[in-house]
Amino acid sequence: MAGSEAALAAAQSGVKVRLYEMRPHKMTPAHRTEGFAELVCSNSLGGEGPSNAKGLLQAEMRAAGSVVMRAADLHRIPAGGALAVEREGFSAFITQAVSSHPYIEVVREEITEIPQGIVVIATGPLTSDALAARLQSLIGEEFLGFYDAAAPVVLGESINLDIVYRAGRYGQSADYLNCPLTEEEYARFYEVLTQARKHTPHDWEHLEFFEGCMPIEEMARRGYQTPLFGPMKPVGLPDPRTGQEPFAVVQLRAEDREGRMWSLVGFQTGLKWGDQKLLVQSIPGLEHAEIVRYGVMHRNTYLNAPRLLLPTMQFREYPHLFVCGVLAGVEGYLDSAATGWLAGVNAARLALGMEPTLPPETSMLGGLVRYLATANPQGFQPMNANWGLVPPIKGKGSKTEKRVQMYHRGLQAFVGWLEAFVSPRSKQDKHPTGSL
Repeated sequence: MAGSEAALAAAQSGVKVRLYEMRPHKMTPAHRTEGFAELVCSNSLGGEGPSNAKGLLQAEMRAAGSVVMRAADLHRIPAGGALAVEREGFSAFITQAVSSHPYIEVVREEITEIPQGIVVIATGPLTSDALAARLQSLIGEEFLGFYDAAAPVVLGESINLDIVYRAGRYGQSADYLNCPLTEEEYARFYEVLTQARKHTPHDWEHLEFFEGCMPIEEMARRGYQTPLFGPMKPVGLPDPRTGQEPFAVVQLRAEDREGRMWSLVGFQTGLKWGDQKLLVQSIPGLEHAEIVRYGVMHRNTYLNAPRLLLPTMQFREYPHLFVCGVLAGVEGYLDSAATGWLAGVNAARLALGMEPTLPPETSMLGGLVRYLATANPQGFQPMNANWGLVPPIKGKGSKTEKRVQMYHRGLQAFVGWLEAFVSPRSKQDKHPTGSL
């Protein structure tokens, strides 16, 4: 989806595009067709409505003329409050839109070297081994990740700071939030954990874990005390209200500079999302925690975006090279498509002799790409659209009311930015003036 959006956004900006796709000559372990934007997991593009973070990103992409949103609106199926699509028609629409564009040349072959010129890389979570190896040699092996499990992330404003305290282990820098558990609370937590249902992976997902990336449910399976010697170790973290070390501690680490989002340290998990919510909310101080990214368990090739990328989707050291989608450190179909659209717009601007542009920080896309460029690089994991990415609304009002205000604020700013910086080329100008 990211590549389709990038190609069309660039072509509609007036540049010629050569789009490489290795399928059907070489398939991935997940794809079954040669169509663009094939949905290999869920058929949902997220919840709708002005109180939903995905709803804002959907509205922004509709305003931008996104091909993914056009296809989704044409091929939607009933799904309650979510935007779900009929898979075959959705993919066929996007394939036709890309393949029939006069400025796009589709080349069906595998790319193992990064081409010369202005390039957008949109290879998804299953980047071919050859291209992944080439990327590693270009940027350094330590900056390309393959994770099997990731931890949940909660919204900072939903953490109960009457219980949770800030401290670093052994009096070190107090960069962590700590949720203390008594022995009784730990026993209840362990019961919830061991009764939780696990995600059943596709046959193409890996289930062998590095010891340093062990899912919390696997630790619990190894014994009642195993988590106490791992991520829930309380040593060196006395509760300032009692002066004593708790029986167990769950630590939270900031995911962004403003402290709007916090991840559960060492809580990589592949549990079903409903069970994850029960588990997280069984932790003292997180009883009403709002999860903005659930833990996941699958193979995922991605970059350490904060180390490597600008919010314009360019590599810091290689400004002619753009990256988008899951490889750039985002999760979700629509999130990937949105970063692809921005990468295509900015690659085209560079080809046309203009500076790349950036959506406003109050927009969901603007917040997402700024997060990628400025997040904590330590243990960086991919992120999707959520309200923690944009500045909150101050003052009185319910959570829902504030989010509706954030929706309208963000969409208005995004549309204004589109009109100022991403206006379509003149309809009288029929000839491409750049290429990528």
